[in-house]
Amino acid sequence: MNYQASIITETDETVADQVGSNIGQLYPLFSRSYPKEFKVSAAYKATLPDLQNGPSSLIKGKNAAIQHVGISNFRLPLNFQKRDGGLISLDTSVTGTVSLQAGSKGINMSRIMRSFYDYAETNFGFQALSLAVESYKADLGSFDARINLDFSFPMKVKSLRSGLSGYQYYRTRLELADIDGQTSKMIHLDYVYSSTCPCSLELAEHARRERGQLATPHSQRSVARVSLALNETKEYMWIEDVVEAMRRAVQTETQVMVKREDEQAFAELNAANPIFVEDAVRLFAEQFSEDDRVIDYRVAASHQESLHSHDAVSVLTGGGAYFSSVIEPHFFSSMIHVG
Repeated sequence: MNYQASIITETDETVADQVGSNIGQLYPLFSRSYPKEFKVSAAYKATLPDLQNGPSSLIKGKNAAIQHVGISNFRLPLNFQKRDGGLISLDTSVTGTVSLQAGSKGINMSRIMRSFYDYAETNFGFQALSLAVESYKADLGSFDARINLDFSFPMKVKSLRSGLSGYQYYRTRLELADIDGQTSKMIHLDYVYSSTCPCSLELAEHARRERGQLATPHSQRSVARVSLALNETKEYMWIEDVVEAMRRAVQTETQVMVKREDEQAFAELNAANPIFVEDAVRLFAEQFSEDDRVIDYRVAASHQESLHSHDAVSVLTGGGAYFSSVIEPHFFSSMIHVG
């Protein structure tokens, strides 16, 4: 028994050696240690494959031009200039795309990111955005380009009566599009407010007056998203300007710091400003329709009902060529704000 086991063991080792020898002939032995000391020379770099810039024979599917190809949700801190001249660094999500001609295999995505790092220390307004667009259009050999910067812009606001103050954050998107040599610049901003239903308010007062029945009107957190195409020949429109215009239109902005006297004041403010969703978009539009800094606008509002299991929504456009009145089904679900 022991002799047989020894024979089997020796045979197995012999076979393994033969197999290993054959594999060694077919496949080279690779290093399994990371080469920390290895340096990339220009000559070595020139040998690296680059499939994205390969010939059109590598294209899969229809050899057609692509309108948008790039990156989404590339994050980095960027500096923004405030209206008072101060700077603020904000965590920013970048979506950057370029066009791709038919016959071109692809683009080098990292060049888009490198363009942003080249300007990361710049005051990142629309001027710096333009420089970034020109940079990666040149790097990638594209005709069209588009950049979106998404961030939350903080503004300190006072409470209604107690004198406390806190920061309100406004979801903001700066968009720059360079299409067919024409540049357009847009601001998109979400404004969160409370909407008290005028009908419900009247019915509640009727119950009190006619039957001595205590009743409360329904109100709910609501969101308006304004999109503004900017006139580059006019005075610069700051984010603070947009927020203040929204506040003038609908005064019942949600509160940050609240004591009892503020809560009572907010109830009184809502009762003084009951509003349907149709009223909301018209009031917001009124603020921007006569502003010469704005070429075109779109206002969308969503009243996220406490009475119904669905929301009340409305869209109003300025009638220019920048914004379509057609809204995709998921648009309003993107307006849900979580505290």
